[in-house]
Amino acid sequence: MGQMLRRVQELEKEVGSKNHISNSHVSICKKFPDLTQLPPEISLLVLSNLNATDLCLAACVWQDLGNDEILWHSLCRNQWQMVSAYKKVMDGTFSYKKLYMQLDEATLTFNADPNLGIEYLLKNKLVDDDPYEIACYLHTCRNIDIEKKRLYVSKRPDVLDEIMKLQNFENQFLPNALRRFFRETATPGERNDYLSMLVKKFVQRFCVCNPQLQLSQDTLYVVCFSLIMLSVDLTSPQIKNKMSKREFIRNVRRAVMNGVDDEFVGHLYDNVYLVGHVAPKAS
Repeated sequence: MGQMLRRVQELEKEVGSKNHISNSHVSICKKFPDLTQLPPEISLLVLSNLNATDLCLAACVWQDLGNDEILWHSLCRNQWQMVSAYKKVMDGTFSYKKLYMQLDEATLTFNADPNLGIEYLLKNKLVDDDPYEIACYLHTCRNIDIEKKRLYVSKRPDVLDEIMKLQNFENQFLPNALRRFFRETATPGERNDYLSMLVKKFVQRFCVCNPQLQLSQDTLYVVCFSLIMLSVDLTSPQIKNKMSKREFIRNVRRAVMNGVDDEFVGHLYDNVYLVGHVAPKAS
């Protein structure tokens, strides 16, 4: 009986403590300052932490602050770093909030249907009908569906060429650069001509960015496919007898006719073994 009484007393204390915290929280909420009474730079700094949805809600309370062009310009640049609309002459009716809504609609449309998404961008003059401008949009858009992007650029080699020019692989270790590249372009579901073309374009750009390596494009092409096959070997549960480091070095040496250093090839193996697949869908 005494234990039950003590337990009841403990529960009452816990409930009282929670009520105290809840009341304190309500008190703090009631004391939240009116942003219009603060210096503008402070108010904008507070609202700069909001996303687009929350900023729209804030505009219902603080209309002028919530619709501030500086805040919406920042949101646009954060989501879409490079679009043609930024370069156009802004008249008195221009609004970064409206631009954000249009770009957001374009991205959602693209993620459903790439062709319709690009058509929306061109129709609303958000992106110029130019391979480079389209590539800039695809390259810098944060919320774009990578698989839809792959489907689109697979049919637009001119846009893919421009995307490649935007890549910077300077001083990057080869397997890491490959992973970054396939995150950008999305790996095809199987080894085919399109994958071969992607690897060829990667090799060309990697050589341009890293001339100090003094490796031929043919050698790098073979090494890249060797890394893809090694990745499949080491990560596939169906393959029981995994390729050893010595076997990988020997195979690459034979394939490129001693075109690369054994120590360098050993580092490539270590990277794939420790970090993982360089092109997850290439199986």
